[in-house]
Order: sequence, then C-alpha cells, then structure tokens
Amino acid sequence: MALTGTEVKSLRAGKANLREAYAEVRGTSVWLVNCHIPQYLPGGPFNHEPLSRRRLLLHKQEIEKLMGKTQQKGLTLIPLKIYFRDGIAKCELALARGKKDWDRRQSERDKETRREVNDAMYKYRRR
Repeated sequence: MALTGTEVKSLRAGKANLREAYAEVRGTSVWLVNCHIPQYLPGGPFNHEPLSRRRLLLHKQEIEKLMGKTQQKGLTLIPLKIYFRDGIAKCELALARGKKDWDRRQSERDKETRREVNDAMYKYRRR
C-alpha cells in the first residue's frame, strides 16, 4: 500500500475500518476505496484524509489477472485485512460475487428469526 506517515501510524495503532471498503482496478493500478483510516491525533496539520483512495502496489501480471476476473465474471475485489510484514503495510484481497436480491431477502429473514429466537430464550431465562 502507498501510504503517508500519519496513515501508517494510525494503522500501527490498529484503527483501520474495512467494513464498507472495496478495491477497484483503474488503468494500470489498483485502488482501495472507502477504507476508513482515522486521523492520527498527534499528526497536527500534516494529517491525512480519512476516506481517501489508497493505491495498492501490485505486480503488472497480478493487476492484469484481477482486471480480467473483475470485468469478465462480474466479481468484486474485497479487502479482508491489513497487516504489516517487514515494516511494509499489506492488504489481503479476495474476489467475491455480490448477493442477488432474493439472497438478501432470505438472509434478512434468517437474521430476523435468529433475533426472535434469541429474544425468546432471553425472556425465558429471566423468569
């Protein structure tokens, strides 16, 4: 990952949020979008933008392979975790297929029934 100094310090403090993040291939580079790295408080006026795009450093063959998969099969690049190896920040990516509308509705129903069961169990135990 290509990062500024305050971004590295925030990452070392373990404050990155990948919840809504995804990666996209643009031209000959890969960008991490919507990854929230909060500002480093002692950074002062040299702080970074928390939601800015960050460039991922990959080999040319890797970029071409990812570009082909995302364009042909309709897959999306999802960041799984950010970690440090030998002092360099790395981002682990995965290819994923988005949910269909019917699949989303089913998972909402499952979540609702799980919530109702947990509430009933909680009320039963409280008696």
